[in-house]
Amino acid sequence: MTYLAPLPTFYRIYKNKSTQGFQSVPYVVALFSAMLWIYYALLKSDEYLLITINSAGCVIETIYIVLYLAYAHKQARIFTAKILLLLNVGVFGLILLLTLLLTAGERRIVMLGWVCVGFSVSVFAACINMQRLVVRTRSVEFMPFSLSLSLTASAVVWFLYGLLIKDKYVALPNILGFAFGVIQMGLYALYRNATPRPAPKEVDAPVSDDGAVKPSEHVVNIAKLGPAATAIELNTHYPVDPPPSMKEGAAKENGVACASGEKLDKATHVEQV
Repeated sequence: MTYLAPLPTFYRIYKNKSTQGFQSVPYVVALFSAMLWIYYALLKSDEYLLITINSAGCVIETIYIVLYLAYAHKQARIFTAKILLLLNVGVFGLILLLTLLLTAGERRIVMLGWVCVGFSVSVFAACINMQRLVVRTRSVEFMPFSLSLSLTASAVVWFLYGLLIKDKYVALPNILGFAFGVIQMGLYALYRNATPRPAPKEVDAPVSDDGAVKPSEHVVNIAKLGPAATAIELNTHYPVDPPPSMKEGAAKENGVACASGEKLDKATHVEQV
């Protein structure tokens, strides 16, 4: 039931052709945890339920990750691929190698059991980022109630199953899972009718496909504004006072013109006489 809870989320991703604000980390970690539990169940005897449930979980989580990679942008796809290679190939291969070479028998089961507990806790802890986002945005858009309910119910069932088969490695991590499920349902009840507020976002420079930073589309070309600015200055109708040197030169020119005018008048008067 927990593996099927994100179905509405991925239907939304498929419908919108975009991953929007969803992250791939919880699904990659869930796939890794299911792989570990299958390995643990194979080392023990008569653990068919663990093998069946986690095998179905591996298939479902793989489908989720493929859908995410299909509709995520390039940087998100690269990040998801790196996590898959590091965690589900590198770390899982290292655990497999160390447990087969360094331990044997019951000691191998004990060692692998505690590793499974640790990574099961990390699956539940992966919900912390989602809970922080709900508190910051006052919106439950990215935390469906079905996911929180299934997390809580699954934790209770697996805890009881662990007690029934007397396997502490199955029972222990589900105590934390139950606590996280209750917290998420409480947050949902608190913020489901609250007025959302946008989360602070960092403005990233646009990146091209080859990794180079693209220039912003809002850059103003100053060179293209040069002639226009000059035309604006030439068409200005506001009176502008000339500098003092120009004023003095204009006054001298006017004085010379006046003196020349007076001399011309006198010459004309003499000719007439």
